[in-house]
Amino acid sequence: MSQGKEFRPAARLARGFRDISAGDARARLETLGCLRAVYERFGFEPLETPAIEYADALGKFLPDQDRPNEGVFSFADDDEQWLALRYDLTAPLARYVAEHYDALPKPFRRYQSGAVWRNEKPGPGRFREFIQFDADTVGSASPAADAELCILAAEALEALGMAKGDYIVKVNSRKVLDGVLEMAGVSPGDTRRHLVILRAIDKFDRLGLDGVTRLLGQGRKDDSGDFTKGAELEPQQIQRILDYVTATQAGFDAWRNVVGQSEVGRSGVAELEAMGALFEAAGFGSDRIQFDPGIVRGLEYYTGPVFEAALTFAVTNDKGESVQFGSVAGGGRYDGLVTRLKGIDVPATGISIGVDRLLAGLASRKTQAGTVFDGPVVVLVLEQERLGDYQSIAQELRAAGIRAELYLGSSGMRAQMKYADKRRAPVAVIQGGDEFAKGEVTLKDLALGTRLSGEIESADEWRKGQPAQVCVPRGGLVAGVKEILARGAK
Repeated sequence: MSQGKEFRPAARLARGFRDISAGDARARLETLGCLRAVYERFGFEPLETPAIEYADALGKFLPDQDRPNEGVFSFADDDEQWLALRYDLTAPLARYVAEHYDALPKPFRRYQSGAVWRNEKPGPGRFREFIQFDADTVGSASPAADAELCILAAEALEALGMAKGDYIVKVNSRKVLDGVLEMAGVSPGDTRRHLVILRAIDKFDRLGLDGVTRLLGQGRKDDSGDFTKGAELEPQQIQRILDYVTATQAGFDAWRNVVGQSEVGRSGVAELEAMGALFEAAGFGSDRIQFDPGIVRGLEYYTGPVFEAALTFAVTNDKGESVQFGSVAGGGRYDGLVTRLKGIDVPATGISIGVDRLLAGLASRKTQAGTVFDGPVVVLVLEQERLGDYQSIAQELRAAGIRAELYLGSSGMRAQMKYADKRRAPVAVIQGGDEFAKGEVTLKDLALGTRLSGEIESADEWRKGQPAQVCVPRGGLVAGVKEILARGAK
């Protein structure tokens, strides 16, 4: 560095993180508010846990000699204990329940929204910080608790404007999957093979029967030429698994046949049947909730029913292809998580909505037609000596429940109008010397003006009509602004 030259760090975002602009932040808040109302209606109570937990309480990632394993952002405290940013909202819940178990009502029902962090390689649409919104029931082993969360997911999506046919909630059971693998002769201790099999099943919708068959066998070469090693099962083992994967439309009798005499498998089918009866009793048919053997959701985390909520409408991907939008929420039963910390059996089930992923789906469902005028009413300041009068105008609008902003810069009228446009203001309030003398204010309807600017062909026609600008008595300020806002809301 040359002597005397001031060092200035570059203004740059950390890799894998992002800024949220006003419009997106407001959409996020509105979505969270809508979800919160649905969760409250189901009787869930709010809980807030810290963003930082002791790393050993997270369970999935434990400290090694130098630092916790990759996957979490972690650091050593001054007492040499490892701390980590939470990677989900479930592990902190398990810690909270274990710590306060005796004082909590059982079942304990809570919801929580908040940021979570993943110390993973970022990519397109994949960030290291994102928002989740969870609902969990701890202390109930009943399939009714699992069924309720599926219904909750459906109602939450409908509350956000999704119609039947725009989404589907799919349900399966890890017990059924374990029973299928048991009857296929796959050793429970063969973790690698289990993982390959479950990943193959999870790709059934995308790869079809032939692709899954290859992944269950010796392996599969994709379109790029890359080879994925398979589970190397025998033909009869593969057939047992394929019989299950293709049993979607055949009903629970077909599932029972596939799990055979497996005790855990038959238990899983019975739980799904019980959930199905509850869906029917609540009026949720297969157009909203379906049983699907292709739902997997992880290898070790879940112990019973698992479920995913997906948006089913088509969107265009980066390659210009029409694809289904896909999953926005998922969850299931995890009976061992609290047990690990408490030392006693504590059944639990939960669901997590990926809020940012959901927001992307909601945005893709809407068509933007021009500028959205969702900013505040801007009160222009044309005479600095009358600043108090302008402040009075802004405060009067706020008192009437109208978002209003007093211009605080030093520019002239033209620049102030450009500022109002950038703020996406629906109305600009103008009061110069002539208006003050007459006891009037001029209200400029910026939304209408933008629309008509493409329709009026000459400046003379514009000046003659002034269709987007009106003068009202000073006492009619609030009524005049409300009239313009109501017109723009139609």
